[in-house]
Amino acid sequence: MLFSTLLLLGPSLVAAHGAVTSYEIGGKTYEGYQGFSPVAGAQIIQRQWPDYNPIMTVTDPKMTCNGGTSAPLAATVAAGQNVTAFWKQWTHQQGPVMVWMYPCESGFASCDGKGKKWFKIDEMGVWGDALNSNNWGTALIYENLKWSSRVPASLKPGDYLIRHELLALHQANTPQFYPECAQITVTGSGSATPSGEFLTSIPAYAAQSDPGVMVDIYMGKATTYTPPGPKVWTG
Repeated sequence: MLFSTLLLLGPSLVAAHGAVTSYEIGGKTYEGYQGFSPVAGAQIIQRQWPDYNPIMTVTDPKMTCNGGTSAPLAATVAAGQNVTAFWKQWTHQQGPVMVWMYPCESGFASCDGKGKKWFKIDEMGVWGDALNSNNWGTALIYENLKWSSRVPASLKPGDYLIRHELLALHQANTPQFYPECAQITVTGSGSATPSGEFLTSIPAYAAQSDPGVMVDIYMGKATTYTPPGPKVWTG
């Protein structure tokens, strides 16, 4: 279709999607990364990302935190509290929103996001059965430029990465991933941690052929949609 064809015309059309640029936690704003080149010594909680460009495969090493490896600060979050991420811009309205966490048992400096320790705390795919509609989680980002998720109230205190991921499905069988990570320290009296079916590795939390990843929303063959990866853990 014409819309899909236009998206193939050049890199300028895929370079202006968006990324998380700030966070709000407990009424306090934490600035994220605002540009395209890492800024030495930036005092932020976000692991700096290099550009807005999409990641095209689930096995790309950048899938972990869009290339970000460390940040100098962390935000304190009480278990049961919301973390709200903000975008300066977002272009597409078809695809799921997924929010993940990862425990940094030895502190943030050595926390590389490797191993089968990632778990989802939130997601929204499509509501209704019209996959070619704008009834998707990413449509809410398009409209509001923010997403709020609750840290499970029973989660064990400690240092964690929180990862916001938008998966754009507007181009048939050409998934585009947009993840960013921030550093948070969870407080509270909880003792729960996810295990088993709730845990996965990033990259490669799903196969590239997974029907939640490789899908043509315009053909009408698919009438239901399940976001890729494990189920949400609520504690």
